[in-house]
Amino acid sequence: MKKIILITGANGMLSKHLTKQLESEYEVRFLTRKVTNDNEYLWDLKNSYIDANALKNIHTIIHLAGSSIAEKRWTEEVKEHIYSSRIDTANLIFEKLKEHQITIDTFISASAVGYYGTITTNIIFDEKSPKGNDFLSDVCDKWEKAAHKFKSSAIAKRVAIVRIGIILAKNDGALKKIVQPIKYRIGSGIGTGNQYMPWIHIQDLSNMFHFILNSNQLEGTFNAVSPEYVTNIELTKQIGKVINRPILLPNIPKFVISRLFGEMGSLLLNGSRVSSEKIKNAGFNFQFESLNDALNDIL
Repeated sequence: MKKIILITGANGMLSKHLTKQLESEYEVRFLTRKVTNDNEYLWDLKNSYIDANALKNIHTIIHLAGSSIAEKRWTEEVKEHIYSSRIDTANLIFEKLKEHQITIDTFISASAVGYYGTITTNIIFDEKSPKGNDFLSDVCDKWEKAAHKFKSSAIAKRVAIVRIGIILAKNDGALKKIVQPIKYRIGSGIGTGNQYMPWIHIQDLSNMFHFILNSNQLEGTFNAVSPEYVTNIELTKQIGKVINRPILLPNIPKFVISRLFGEMGSLLLNGSRVSSEKIKNAGFNFQFESLNDALNDIL
């Protein structure tokens, strides 16, 4: 009999990619706000509801739910949704497992490299680095604390947290938004262009979750970023090279980004290097270590 995995964030690109990998080995269930398939179960954060059938006999929960951080200006309403879609959902799962006296083997939660703060610095952040001091780092910190609670309360035997960088995927996510203006020859760097963009190919990210799931000894926090450090202008120029669209325009000034996007613009204007040594030392092998290989595969 296959072990049962329950996944949140069913409509996200990572969930879709990861599910394809897991289906042959596991029975995969999803928590969703609208049920359309037999393996989907209703949950409703507003009314603190999860279909109890979703929780029966589950081995692992993979918590990927979370609204986009880069779609809109960060109004107070948007900030609240960014927070609640990650932390409050984790807390709801925790409370329902506790209510039904259910224990699980593993709880794997997404987090983000935003934990270290949206800043540009010479520091190379690793998993032992302290949290930053801004909105996103606070969200990530509370997100991770909500995950750790599963083990400290003995609901899960182990907890793993994956701090995800910028996901590069075909026709989706950040890369799609970056590529589009370059295709029309109006692409350019942002701000100084010297801010780092910790990135990871969607296949490597999916492989990493799979690797952690099947490595029973792995727990704690892992950075999900490629080993190659790349700045904003390097990424922009490399995309232009791969799709044969040279970057000719000057960088977009910082004040323009700040005026257009407000506080959320800090995501575009800042970024530091993040180390992937811990997951590599655990035995994980990246399929796409270089940006050139990743872009040629995707584009």
